Amino acid sequence: MESVTVFAGLQPNPATAHHQTLGPSGSLIKLLPSLLTDKRHFCAQPLKLQQSRFASFRVNDTANTVPVASPTSNVALELAEIDWDNLGFGFIPTDYMYIMKCAQGKNFLNGELQRFGNIELNPSAGILNYGQGLLEGLKAYRKHDGNILLFRPEENAFRLRTGAERMCMPSPSVEQFVEAVKLTILANERWIPPPGKGSLYIRPLLMGSGAVLGLAPAPEYTFLIYVSPVGNYFKEGLAPINLVVETEMHRATPGGTGGVKTIGNYAAVLKVQLAAKAKGFSDVLYLDSVHKRYLEEVSSCNVFVVKDNVISTPAIKGTILPGITRKSIIDVALSQGFQVEERFVTVDELLDADEVFCTGTAVVISPVGSITYLGKRVTYGSEGVGVVSQQLYSSLTSLQMGLAEDKMGWIVELK
Repeated sequence: MESVTVFAGLQPNPATAHHQTLGPSGSLIKLLPSLLTDKRHFCAQPLKLQQSRFASFRVNDTANTVPVASPTSNVALELAEIDWDNLGFGFIPTDYMYIMKCAQGKNFLNGELQRFGNIELNPSAGILNYGQGLLEGLKAYRKHDGNILLFRPEENAFRLRTGAERMCMPSPSVEQFVEAVKLTILANERWIPPPGKGSLYIRPLLMGSGAVLGLAPAPEYTFLIYVSPVGNYFKEGLAPINLVVETEMHRATPGGTGGVKTIGNYAAVLKVQLAAKAKGFSDVLYLDSVHKRYLEEVSSCNVFVVKDNVISTPAIKGTILPGITRKSIIDVALSQGFQVEERFVTVDELLDADEVFCTGTAVVISPVGSITYLGKRVTYGSEGVGVVSQQLYSSLTSLQMGLAEDKMGWIVELK
């Protein structure tokens, strides 16, 4: 097991700290109770978590509790001490993370929950020297009845496996991925925001953790999941954002890794993104690197263009990440009678659109209020969020939060 340095303020009790190994389908685990801010509420007894029920925490006061639906208990769960009404999209350390390892050419086995904290890496690790790493992102929502909802986690698992094949990495099975996500959520349940206050952002990582000096796949790999409560990605929330079209620098090139969620895709956009934000823009929209006239995507979002009730989005062609929210919005739009086209979309069509919006796990849907291209600024609508953007946003978020019937079979409910 890799040694862990725990963040200050999250020190485990030496008398009770221990770990229990989990099999890839272990439905019963033992772990220490969540670390509570007020030590008066610390419970020294290990808790048992089952996939079919919530862990319950007994607390001495009810100032910061929510009801938890449990088939065997009506005990309330104490939430973390956070200003939920002003929750932004920033990292907040939680209680536990999940770690699973395997050697090159082997299969992932025996993952475990550990106290959240720093990890050790050899200076020659593949991820540090050659960028051999992938990331994913998904969210968990709390319902008013206390149940927890996950949105299409198997899609993230499939995408991770596709990316791992491209990056010469072994990957967990779909079942291992989904179970690990569930266990990590349940272990950090008190960090899930109350209904309507945000979500628990889940960040799975797959990295070459073994030492390698020459350019080659790493000999060992680590699958890790950590979580953080989050609010809106853009400070504007659902209010329209302002984008600038980048014409010289590119996020991805044909034959590269733009179509998988590898870590290098995101470092490449930082320089342009920082410059854009310094000028007052929310983010950057990139064009294709060959013709410099076809839309690709925003720094971490897919883009959609609406014209005469036809919704168009750039086709997935190897340089664009196949977003799960993108895929879901297409299906929701089709189910509501919209015509949806996946094709090459030119910058001229962008400037002539009735509406433009972005999609992604972090933003869900973010309407675009203006586009600036070659110094020319084009605005969309005069009353804020466009009709199509609002309709699709309401439909998808109602589904994700359990406020609408899941006719798509997309929701995984943790009971």
